[in-house]
Amino acid sequence: MPIFDFNRGYPFPDPRLAHPSGIVGFGGSLEPGRLLQAYRMGIFPWYSEGDPIIWWSPDPRMVLYPDEIKISHSMRKVLKDGYFRITFDICFRDVIRGCREQPRPGQNSTWITPEMTNAYTQLHDMGYAHSVEVWLDDRLAGGLYGVSLGSYFSGESMFSRVSNASKAGLIVLAKTLQKQGFAMIDCQTYTPHLASMGARHISRQQFLKELQACLTGRTLAGSWQQMKPVCYPFQD
Repeated sequence: MPIFDFNRGYPFPDPRLAHPSGIVGFGGSLEPGRLLQAYRMGIFPWYSEGDPIIWWSPDPRMVLYPDEIKISHSMRKVLKDGYFRITFDICFRDVIRGCREQPRPGQNSTWITPEMTNAYTQLHDMGYAHSVEVWLDDRLAGGLYGVSLGSYFSGESMFSRVSNASKAGLIVLAKTLQKQGFAMIDCQTYTPHLASMGARHISRQQFLKELQACLTGRTLAGSWQQMKPVCYPFQD
């Protein structure tokens, strides 16, 4: 399979033409229209600072269905006790900064480059990228951000400054999106942490089929600040 050079102005190809590694191509730009086109096709950017933009569509794909979120006994207690307060879209820039600064084992640098930060901040300003904030008292203890289109949410990154903060944010996000009729949270690639919370692999073919169904729904564009988080006790 070829790896496409988007510096030559090529449009995104069918993601099923991706290299076995999951790479669709490299180069091009992160301007908002280009990013939204990529997400609608099941393609996302992921690269290190100093490298060209690399566009991916892995097979298999890691997804989390909102109704399959796993909540451990210990996390139920954390949520029941009201240890954290959860909000949406209150401080997107602080959340993406927290994700960028989060130490990650085996990684000496972050993939959330200044270029990526600017691109997703533009998407947020346009109403397509959203943040989940997890507060301990008045301190930002963790959070996550991603892109929403139709009934599909693509999670991009999360961080924790306090134990269990990002878990609480993901659980409340999943329960809230479930109530809003969302069908899928795209986790992109496997991590043990996400697998422990209910995310699982599906084939690229199945992912693309489900993505197209998600895109027929209405996009909840704009600020999510007024969206009320679904909090414990959950109606399982």
